[in-house]
Amino acid sequence: MNVGILNPNAFIPLEKMCITNQATKKKIYVMYNPESYVQERGTKYSESPGLASNMPSIQFVHGMSETLHMELFFDTYSATAAVGGSAMDILTLAATGLGPAPLKLDVRDYTSQIYDLMIIDSSTHVPPLLKIEWSSLQFEGHLVNCSQKFTMFNQLGTPVRATLDVTFKQYMKPSKIAKMKPNESPDTEKYRTVSQGDALWSFSSREYGQCSQWRVIAAANGIANPRMLNTGDVIKLPALK
Repeated sequence: MNVGILNPNAFIPLEKMCITNQATKKKIYVMYNPESYVQERGTKYSESPGLASNMPSIQFVHGMSETLHMELFFDTYSATAAVGGSAMDILTLAATGLGPAPLKLDVRDYTSQIYDLMIIDSSTHVPPLLKIEWSSLQFEGHLVNCSQKFTMFNQLGTPVRATLDVTFKQYMKPSKIAKMKPNESPDTEKYRTVSQGDALWSFSSREYGQCSQWRVIAAANGIANPRMLNTGDVIKLPALK
């Protein structure tokens, strides 16, 4: 008889990924932990086409919310006691997993718990805010996309195996966002795109804290008439020494 190192999972329960509905505090444990997940963050840039130029000039606009993407697996045909969920769910799945095919549970009873997290909450008028937790992964946001793919059916046509392709988008409280000030100062040269209603004095007020510096902006951009600003133009805001 071969004697090896004991499997620690036999004594320590496997930690399951948990999705908590922050409004109702209901916890949803995934049936099987994902094999991988992807966290992604991007930035938004605008492009301003230049006359007879090979490439447009680009300008940073704002950062974008982080996204969390993964694929979740569900199986009620051959489920064992190793699945996630409540004690009753685990016992039910383990019992039916040993029974004949016609008695297998409808896998949609489990996938719908996640799929329905995009339904608008009647009290807040938005889909619920979620918290995704799995060991060191701590992510708060909304489910913004969920695709269900059913890959196995019993003799009665009931789906018993499925994969969910899910994407969550990060949520951050406005008060916390307000504290994340951009690293800018009047002694740094910047570029801004002109929007409808903008004027040199308003750029001066926002960027330098005083309206009187509009002449500096006009001189840096060769603007003879400060009233003639075209929406969409990119103007330079020179550094103040």
